[in-house]
Amino acid sequence: MDATLRDVSLFASPGDPRLAAFLTRDKTQRGRFVVGVTSTRIFCAPGCPAKTPKIANLRFFETPTDAEAAGFRACRRCDPKGPVADLPAQVAAEACAHIAAAETIPTLEALAKRAGYSPWHFLRLFRAHTGLTPRAFAESVRARRLASAIGGAARVADAAYDAGFGSEARAQANAARDLGMGTRAARRHGMGETIRYGFADGPLGRTLVAATAKGVCFIGFGEDDATLIANMRRRFRNAEFAPAPEALATHLADVVGLIEEPQVARSLPIDLRGTVFQRRVWEVLRKIPAGETRSYAQIAAAIGMPKAARAVGAAIGANPVSVVVPCHRVIGTNGSLTGYEWGVARKRQLLENEGVLSGG
Repeated sequence: MDATLRDVSLFASPGDPRLAAFLTRDKTQRGRFVVGVTSTRIFCAPGCPAKTPKIANLRFFETPTDAEAAGFRACRRCDPKGPVADLPAQVAAEACAHIAAAETIPTLEALAKRAGYSPWHFLRLFRAHTGLTPRAFAESVRARRLASAIGGAARVADAAYDAGFGSEARAQANAARDLGMGTRAARRHGMGETIRYGFADGPLGRTLVAATAKGVCFIGFGEDDATLIANMRRRFRNAEFAPAPEALATHLADVVGLIEEPQVARSLPIDLRGTVFQRRVWEVLRKIPAGETRSYAQIAAAIGMPKAARAVGAAIGANPVSVVVPCHRVIGTNGSLTGYEWGVARKRQLLENEGVLSGG
């Protein structure tokens, strides 16, 4: 053996994380070190798909330059000198594409094996780049397929099979969970439902409250009634709408009361429809006490997806019942108010009223 080379046992114990990462083909460690193989004079990156060499023939280097200086050449299979930053993202993107194209939900083990990772490392990589587990991503894909298929299929059963469900019953159960409504309700986009609505003048201007038989499904604030009604109709485009200010008087008073006295708890029935991910975010929002705020990153961490701050922002933006689900209590990490469906000025007003911001 070349005198400049040392047996791995002299500098890498069995518990060395570099050795473990190389033996488990952990691609997330790519860019942190390379491994030279003394028997072939080739050096590889963690995650190389080539046959694992004998441990006694391994030598670790911090950079490809160090490996080349010691007389090793780069492996053509894993290209250890190639771009490293994009590789995990590419792996996650390829997995997403595979999941989206699959007729059934692939198992974590199958996805990991396909990508050349251990299940644990693949799960960590996938969540880091998508904010979701592979299973949750696959279910969101099926939910989108179901929503699309429901809109165009002549029969609900056809939509179920088009979306990849084995039966209409299973699609119905998943739609209730993932879409916040059954397949028939999703297909109708409110068709057959009567949504009552009413207006009130409140601290944030004109306030619209709309409700189904189950509870409040929409709350909006604006300058004119027509714009608010148009916004409501976009969400339930096939529903029947009926002005009912008297029937909704209590709900209107409760919403205005939440704005004026946010510390006072009120029992307001709601009919909250959204995906599993959206509803998880909204449930966390409902737990933020009046007078406190959270960042998007904190909300993402609270649902166990610390890399999903952007997806959290999208879910917050889709919140249909402002104030009841207090999305105004989420601000930027730097303290900025960021956006708000009903205008940043109203968001500021709400936070000032709760004592989070000083007026003026």
